[in-house]
Amino acid sequence: MKQRIISAILFAVAMLTGVFGGAAAFYALFALITAGCLWELMGLLIPTEHDHRLWRRLAGVALGTAPFLIFGSKLFGVFPNLEASSEISYGLFRADLMENAIPILMAITLLPLAIFLLLILELFLKSARPFENIGHYLVGIAYVGVPFSLLINISYWHGDYAPLRVFGLLLLTWTNDTMAYFIGTFIGRTPFFTRISPKKTWEGTLGGIVCTFVVAYALSHWIDDFTRAEWMLLAMCVAVFGTLGDLVESMLKRSAHVKDSGAILPGHGGWLDRFDSFIFVLPFAWLALMIWEG
Repeated sequence: MKQRIISAILFAVAMLTGVFGGAAAFYALFALITAGCLWELMGLLIPTEHDHRLWRRLAGVALGTAPFLIFGSKLFGVFPNLEASSEISYGLFRADLMENAIPILMAITLLPLAIFLLLILELFLKSARPFENIGHYLVGIAYVGVPFSLLINISYWHGDYAPLRVFGLLLLTWTNDTMAYFIGTFIGRTPFFTRISPKKTWEGTLGGIVCTFVVAYALSHWIDDFTRAEWMLLAMCVAVFGTLGDLVESMLKRSAHVKDSGAILPGHGGWLDRFDSFIFVLPFAWLALMIWEG
Protein backbone atom coordinates (compact mmCIF):
# COMPACT_ATOMS: atom_id res chain seq x y z
CA MET A 1 0.00 0.00 0.00
CA LYS A 2 2.86 2.40 0.88
CA GLN A 3 4.46 1.80 -2.52
CA ARG A 4 1.09 2.40 -4.22
CA ILE A 5 0.63 5.74 -2.41
CA ILE A 6 4.16 6.92 -3.24
CA SER A 7 3.67 5.98 -6.90
CA ALA A 8 0.35 7.86 -6.99
CA ILE A 9 1.94 11.00 -5.51
CA LEU A 10 4.86 10.95 -7.96
CA PHE A 11 2.45 10.36 -10.83
CA ALA A 12 0.25 13.30 -9.78
CA VAL A 13 3.27 15.62 -9.42
CA ALA A 14 4.57 14.65 -12.88
CA MET A 15 1.14 15.18 -14.46
CA LEU A 16 0.55 18.55 -12.81
CA THR A 17 4.04 19.73 -13.76
CA GLY A 18 3.45 18.77 -17.38
CA VAL A 19 -0.04 20.25 -17.60
CA PHE A 20 0.79 23.55 -15.90
CA GLY A 21 4.36 23.87 -17.18
CA GLY A 22 3.30 25.50 -20.43
CA ALA A 23 2.63 24.33 -23.98
CA ALA A 24 6.06 22.70 -24.45
CA ALA A 25 5.81 20.72 -21.20
CA PHE A 26 2.25 19.63 -22.06
CA TYR A 27 3.35 18.57 -25.55
CA ALA A 28 6.32 16.58 -24.21
CA LEU A 29 4.28 14.96 -21.43
CA PHE A 30 1.46 13.72 -23.64
CA ALA A 31 3.79 12.69 -26.44
CA LEU A 32 5.46 10.45 -23.84
CA ILE A 33 2.10 9.19 -22.57
CA THR A 34 0.90 8.49 -26.12
CA ALA A 35 4.07 6.56 -26.92
CA GLY A 36 3.91 4.63 -23.62
CA CYS A 37 0.28 3.61 -24.18
CA LEU A 38 1.06 2.52 -27.74
CA TRP A 39 4.09 0.50 -26.63
CA GLU A 40 1.94 -1.43 -24.17
CA LEU A 41 -0.94 -1.80 -26.64
CA MET A 42 1.37 -3.27 -29.29
CA GLY A 43 2.75 -5.60 -26.62
CA LEU A 44 -0.77 -6.84 -25.87
CA LEU A 45 -1.76 -7.22 -29.52
CA ILE A 46 1.43 -8.76 -30.91
CA PRO A 47 2.13 -12.28 -29.54
CA THR A 48 5.42 -12.84 -27.71
CA GLU A 49 6.57 -15.46 -30.19
CA HIS A 50 5.92 -13.17 -33.17
CA ASP A 51 8.76 -12.66 -35.66
CA HIS A 52 10.41 -9.22 -35.49
CA ARG A 53 8.20 -8.33 -32.49
CA LEU A 54 10.42 -5.49 -31.27
CA TRP A 55 10.48 -3.78 -34.65
CA ARG A 56 6.72 -4.18 -35.04
CA ARG A 57 6.11 -2.60 -31.62
CA LEU A 58 8.39 0.31 -32.52
CA ALA A 59 6.58 0.76 -35.84
CA GLY A 60 3.24 0.79 -34.01
CA VAL A 61 4.50 3.44 -31.58
CA ALA A 62 5.88 5.63 -34.38
CA LEU A 63 2.69 5.49 -36.45
CA GLY A 64 0.33 5.95 -33.53
CA THR A 65 2.26 8.90 -32.09
CA ALA A 66 2.39 10.73 -35.44
CA PRO A 67 -1.15 12.24 -35.23
CA PHE A 68 -0.40 13.79 -31.84
CA LEU A 69 2.99 15.10 -32.94
CA ILE A 70 1.51 16.64 -36.10
CA PHE A 71 -1.54 18.25 -34.53
CA GLY A 72 0.39 19.27 -31.44
CA SER A 73 2.63 21.46 -33.56
CA LYS A 74 -0.22 24.02 -33.74
CA LEU A 75 0.66 24.93 -30.15
CA PHE A 76 3.90 26.42 -31.46
CA GLY A 77 2.59 27.99 -34.66
CA VAL A 78 4.56 25.61 -36.90
CA PHE A 79 1.84 25.59 -39.56
CA PRO A 80 0.39 28.88 -40.83
CA ASN A 81 -3.38 29.38 -40.51
CA LEU A 82 -5.58 29.86 -43.54
CA GLU A 83 -6.21 33.51 -44.23
CA ALA A 84 -9.95 33.01 -44.80
CA SER A 85 -12.40 31.21 -42.53
CA SER A 86 -13.14 27.61 -43.50
CA GLU A 87 -16.08 26.80 -41.29
CA ILE A 88 -18.00 23.56 -41.76
CA SER A 89 -21.51 23.13 -40.41
CA TYR A 90 -23.70 20.06 -40.24
CA GLY A 91 -26.75 20.30 -38.03
CA LEU A 92 -25.55 21.13 -34.51
CA PHE A 93 -21.91 20.48 -35.41
CA ARG A 94 -19.87 23.56 -36.33
CA ALA A 95 -16.11 23.89 -36.57
CA ASP A 96 -13.65 26.32 -38.11
CA LEU A 97 -10.85 24.42 -39.82
CA MET A 98 -8.68 27.54 -40.28
CA GLU A 99 -6.16 26.44 -37.62
CA ASN A 100 -6.28 22.73 -38.48
CA ALA A 101 -6.44 22.58 -42.27
CA ILE A 102 -2.73 21.91 -42.92
CA PRO A 103 -2.34 19.22 -40.18
CA ILE A 104 -5.54 17.52 -41.42
CA LEU A 105 -4.27 17.51 -45.01
CA MET A 106 -0.95 16.10 -43.82
CA ALA A 107 -2.71 13.31 -41.92
CA ILE A 108 -4.94 12.49 -44.90
CA THR A 109 -1.87 12.31 -47.11
CA LEU A 110 0.50 10.48 -44.77
CA LEU A 111 -1.86 7.77 -43.47
CA PRO A 112 -2.45 6.02 -46.84
CA LEU A 113 1.25 6.42 -47.62
CA ALA A 114 2.16 4.80 -44.30
CA ILE A 115 -0.22 1.89 -44.95
CA PHE A 116 1.39 1.20 -48.35
CA LEU A 117 4.86 1.35 -46.79
CA LEU A 118 3.74 -1.12 -44.12
CA LEU A 119 2.41 -3.46 -46.79
CA ILE A 120 5.81 -3.36 -48.48
CA LEU A 121 7.49 -3.99 -45.12
CA GLU A 122 5.27 -7.04 -44.47
CA LEU A 123 6.09 -8.31 -47.96
CA PHE A 124 9.80 -8.44 -47.18
CA LEU A 125 9.40 -9.65 -43.57
CA LYS A 126 7.60 -12.71 -44.97
CA SER A 127 4.95 -12.70 -42.26
CA ALA A 128 2.34 -15.46 -42.21
CA ARG A 129 -0.35 -12.93 -41.23
CA PRO A 130 0.60 -9.63 -42.89
CA PHE A 131 -2.83 -8.01 -42.84
CA GLU A 132 -3.34 -8.92 -39.20
CA ASN A 133 -0.15 -7.00 -38.44
CA ILE A 134 -1.40 -4.00 -40.41
CA GLY A 135 -4.58 -4.20 -38.32
CA HIS A 136 -2.53 -3.90 -35.12
CA TYR A 137 -1.01 -0.64 -36.32
CA LEU A 138 -4.39 0.78 -37.36
CA VAL A 139 -5.90 -0.13 -33.98
CA GLY A 140 -3.05 1.76 -32.31
CA ILE A 141 -3.71 4.88 -34.42
CA ALA A 142 -7.48 4.80 -33.83
CA TYR A 143 -7.50 3.73 -30.18
CA VAL A 144 -4.60 5.83 -28.85
CA GLY A 145 -3.16 8.20 -31.46
CA VAL A 146 -6.34 9.93 -32.60
CA PRO A 147 -7.85 10.51 -29.10
CA PHE A 148 -4.67 12.17 -27.81
CA SER A 149 -4.46 14.33 -30.94
CA LEU A 150 -8.01 15.52 -30.19
CA LEU A 151 -6.77 16.60 -26.75
CA ILE A 152 -4.75 19.25 -28.60
CA ASN A 153 -7.97 20.86 -29.85
CA ILE A 154 -9.59 20.63 -26.41
CA SER A 155 -6.57 22.32 -24.82
CA TYR A 156 -6.32 25.08 -27.44
CA TRP A 157 -8.61 27.99 -26.55
CA HIS A 158 -8.71 31.59 -27.72
CA GLY A 159 -5.53 31.08 -29.72
CA ASP A 160 -3.40 29.70 -26.89
CA TYR A 161 -2.78 26.67 -24.70
CA ALA A 162 -5.29 26.51 -21.82
CA PRO A 163 -4.00 24.17 -19.06
CA LEU A 164 -7.12 24.41 -16.89
CA ARG A 165 -9.20 22.74 -19.62
CA VAL A 166 -6.84 19.75 -19.59
CA PHE A 167 -6.62 19.69 -15.80
CA GLY A 168 -10.41 19.80 -15.41
CA LEU A 169 -10.98 16.90 -17.78
CA LEU A 170 -8.24 14.85 -16.11
CA LEU A 171 -9.65 15.61 -12.66
CA LEU A 172 -13.14 14.47 -13.67
CA THR A 173 -11.74 11.23 -15.09
CA TRP A 174 -9.61 10.54 -12.01
CA THR A 175 -12.57 11.31 -9.75
CA ASN A 176 -14.78 8.85 -11.59
CA ASP A 177 -12.14 6.09 -11.51
CA THR A 178 -10.93 6.64 -7.94
CA MET A 179 -14.30 7.09 -6.26
CA ALA A 180 -15.79 4.14 -8.13
CA TYR A 181 -12.91 2.01 -6.81
CA PHE A 182 -13.16 3.17 -3.18
CA ILE A 183 -16.97 3.16 -2.97
CA GLY A 184 -17.12 -0.22 -4.67
CA THR A 185 -14.48 -1.59 -2.29
CA PHE A 186 -16.31 -0.50 0.88
CA ILE A 187 -20.01 -0.85 0.03
CA GLY A 188 -20.12 -2.60 -3.35
CA ARG A 189 -22.37 -5.64 -3.35
CA THR A 190 -24.07 -5.85 -6.77
CA PRO A 191 -21.87 -7.03 -9.69
CA PHE A 192 -21.84 -4.65 -12.66
CA PHE A 193 -19.99 -6.43 -15.50
CA THR A 194 -18.75 -9.77 -14.21
CA ARG A 195 -17.83 -11.16 -17.63
CA ILE A 196 -15.10 -8.55 -18.06
CA SER A 197 -14.46 -7.05 -14.60
CA PRO A 198 -15.65 -9.29 -11.72
CA LYS A 199 -14.79 -6.71 -9.01
CA LYS A 200 -16.74 -3.82 -10.55
CA THR A 201 -20.08 -3.13 -8.81
CA TRP A 202 -23.14 -0.99 -9.45
CA GLU A 203 -22.65 0.78 -6.13
CA GLY A 204 -19.10 1.76 -7.02
CA THR A 205 -20.01 2.76 -10.57
CA LEU A 206 -22.94 4.95 -9.51
CA GLY A 207 -20.93 6.42 -6.63
CA GLY A 208 -18.15 7.40 -9.02
CA ILE A 209 -20.68 9.02 -11.37
CA VAL A 210 -22.29 11.06 -8.58
CA CYS A 211 -18.89 12.27 -7.34
CA THR A 212 -17.89 13.21 -10.90
CA PHE A 213 -20.94 15.47 -11.27
CA VAL A 214 -20.28 17.02 -7.84
CA VAL A 215 -16.68 17.83 -8.82
CA ALA A 216 -17.84 19.19 -12.20
CA TYR A 217 -20.28 21.50 -10.41
CA ALA A 218 -17.50 22.69 -8.09
CA LEU A 219 -15.15 23.28 -11.03
CA SER A 220 -17.82 25.40 -12.76
CA HIS A 221 -17.41 27.91 -9.89
CA TRP A 222 -13.62 27.92 -10.15
CA ILE A 223 -12.67 27.49 -13.80
CA ASP A 224 -14.52 29.62 -16.33
CA ASP A 225 -12.90 28.02 -19.38
CA PHE A 226 -16.13 26.03 -19.62
CA THR A 227 -19.65 27.15 -18.78
CA ARG A 228 -21.58 25.27 -16.10
CA ALA A 229 -23.56 23.48 -18.81
CA GLU A 230 -20.31 22.41 -20.50
CA TRP A 231 -18.91 21.11 -17.22
CA MET A 232 -22.04 19.01 -16.74
CA LEU A 233 -21.74 17.80 -20.34
CA LEU A 234 -18.12 16.79 -19.76
CA ALA A 235 -19.09 15.03 -16.52
CA MET A 236 -21.66 13.02 -18.47
CA CYS A 237 -19.03 12.06 -21.07
CA VAL A 238 -16.66 10.95 -18.30
CA ALA A 239 -19.37 9.05 -16.40
CA VAL A 240 -20.48 7.08 -19.47
CA PHE A 241 -17.43 6.71 -21.67
CA GLY A 242 -14.80 6.69 -18.93
CA THR A 243 -16.53 3.68 -17.39
CA LEU A 244 -16.80 1.98 -20.79
CA GLY A 245 -13.15 2.75 -21.53
CA ASP A 246 -12.08 0.95 -18.37
CA LEU A 247 -14.15 -2.08 -19.40
CA VAL A 248 -12.74 -2.06 -22.95
CA GLU A 249 -9.18 -2.12 -21.63
CA SER A 250 -10.13 -4.94 -19.24
CA MET A 251 -11.50 -6.82 -22.25
CA LEU A 252 -8.22 -6.22 -24.06
CA LYS A 253 -6.15 -7.52 -21.14
CA ARG A 254 -8.37 -10.57 -20.78
CA SER A 255 -7.90 -11.38 -24.45
CA ALA A 256 -4.12 -11.14 -23.93
CA HIS A 257 -4.32 -13.11 -20.62
CA VAL A 258 -2.52 -10.46 -18.54
CA LYS A 259 -3.44 -8.68 -15.30
CA ASP A 260 -1.84 -5.30 -16.09
CA SER A 261 -0.86 -3.67 -19.37
CA GLY A 262 2.56 -2.82 -17.91
CA ALA A 263 4.49 -2.01 -14.74
CA ILE A 264 5.55 1.62 -15.16
CA LEU A 265 3.86 2.58 -11.86
CA PRO A 266 4.35 0.07 -9.01
CA GLY A 267 0.96 -0.88 -7.63
CA HIS A 268 -0.92 0.88 -10.43
CA GLY A 269 -0.01 -1.04 -13.58
CA GLY A 270 1.04 0.49 -16.86
CA TRP A 271 0.34 3.48 -19.06
CA LEU A 272 -2.86 2.01 -20.48
CA ASP A 273 -4.10 1.09 -17.02
CA ARG A 274 -3.78 4.75 -15.97
CA PHE A 275 -5.19 6.34 -19.12
CA ASP A 276 -7.71 3.80 -20.45
CA SER A 277 -10.70 5.86 -19.27
CA PHE A 278 -9.21 9.19 -20.36
CA ILE A 279 -8.44 7.85 -23.85
CA PHE A 280 -12.04 6.72 -24.29
CA VAL A 281 -13.45 10.01 -22.97
CA LEU A 282 -11.45 12.26 -25.31
CA PRO A 283 -13.26 11.68 -28.65
CA PHE A 284 -16.70 12.12 -27.06
CA ALA A 285 -15.64 15.15 -24.99
CA TRP A 286 -14.18 16.72 -28.14
CA LEU A 287 -17.36 16.04 -30.12
CA ALA A 288 -19.56 17.40 -27.30
CA LEU A 289 -17.49 20.59 -27.14
CA MET A 290 -17.51 20.99 -30.92
CA ILE A 291 -21.30 20.74 -30.96
CA TRP A 292 -21.71 23.05 -27.95
CA GLU A 293 -19.00 25.63 -28.60
CA GLY A 294 -19.03 25.51 -32.39
